[in-house]
Amino acid sequence: MNFLNEVTHRYPETISFAPGRPYDGFFEVEQIFTHIRRYLRHLEEQGASPAEIRDTLFQYGPTGGRIRELIADSLRKDENIDVPPEAVVVTVGCQEAMFLALRALVSMPEDVLLVSSPCYPGITGAARILGFEPTPVPERAAGFHCADLQTALAAERARGRRPRAFYVVPDHSNPSGNTMSLEERHSLLELADREDILVLEDSPYRLVSPGQQVPTLKSLDRYRRVVHLGSYSKTLFPGARVGFAVADQHVVDREGNAGLLADELTKLKSMVTVNTSPLAQAVVGGMLLAADGRTSDLNAETSAHYGAAMKAVLKELDANFPERDRAALGVRWNEPGGGFFLGVDVPFRADNAALVRSAEEYGVVWTPMSYFHPQGGGERSLRLSISYLTHDDIVEGIARLARFIRAEAPGGD
Repeated sequence: MNFLNEVTHRYPETISFAPGRPYDGFFEVEQIFTHIRRYLRHLEEQGASPAEIRDTLFQYGPTGGRIRELIADSLRKDENIDVPPEAVVVTVGCQEAMFLALRALVSMPEDVLLVSSPCYPGITGAARILGFEPTPVPERAAGFHCADLQTALAAERARGRRPRAFYVVPDHSNPSGNTMSLEERHSLLELADREDILVLEDSPYRLVSPGQQVPTLKSLDRYRRVVHLGSYSKTLFPGARVGFAVADQHVVDREGNAGLLADELTKLKSMVTVNTSPLAQAVVGGMLLAADGRTSDLNAETSAHYGAAMKAVLKELDANFPERDRAALGVRWNEPGGGFFLGVDVPFRADNAALVRSAEEYGVVWTPMSYFHPQGGGERSLRLSISYLTHDDIVEGIARLARFIRAEAPGGD
């Protein structure tokens, strides 16, 4: 990813389909102060004294977070996830939530984390920092299938290893854009209960995607097998770096004390970041209060924008690669109904060298899909992000990409 950033900065005039950043057009600086004031009024209405309000902003605060109640209320209204506030841990972005969950669950040499592959590199990076390699479960063209996880679990147990958890982005996943069907979600939950593993559900793109969404794994979970990892970076305010983990599983610690998995994550957090910035929590808390916890309402315009951007990319791909040409060229892509990403299969190695040629000669940047495969794969695929570009940039960018792909194809210009 450092190489990708280097290429982008080396060729600043390129059109970049690489960054999965939210669109800047939705942010106004003055909103920050409005949200903080709203949160402070909320504290006052709750009976907090001026000294307590001051401490809320200036002091460290509880490790588990100051806005757990607001997050739990929002999850109930937005996602039908009904958990007590004490099952929520407020984290520094979703990345810390991942790190804490892995540290809590994978502690012995025989413990194994499985990941749906291709996958978000943040989870594999966190695993490597903690000293272990995750086991990939390859996605099919249409996305995740439980049968493939079942096979991987059996293989790991045959090696004398203990599968602990399976990480997946079930909705509009990064990088493929695929969404898990409702049937597969039910099958996954039944499999997790039968095989005694947890599911780490990371789903940041649901509420910035148009239309009715498939229920979250956590809302369908009747076995307490899902640890839901969340973030407000895509839905509210990326710069706040506020995420959360929902971990309502009952556990017994090494001293024999019963509690929630969230308590264990909080203990770990106290040794990592101590707490999440109270000022950042105040901004997010004010935004949640503004929408009465319904972030889906706050994101109506946002989801429409991203939905239109995805449609524009798909329309331009269709226009630049007529159906009669696709088979001959060896070009294919999927058609996500939301999220920030889609995958394009190409008839050449989409590696770093190809990326440099694309930027230097054609003025367009993308992400090699191989970046997202933990143990190899994706060498002839690339990821396109639709989130950060205007409509005009999309039209011109796809035209440049098409010229590059045609030139790189065997027998091309």
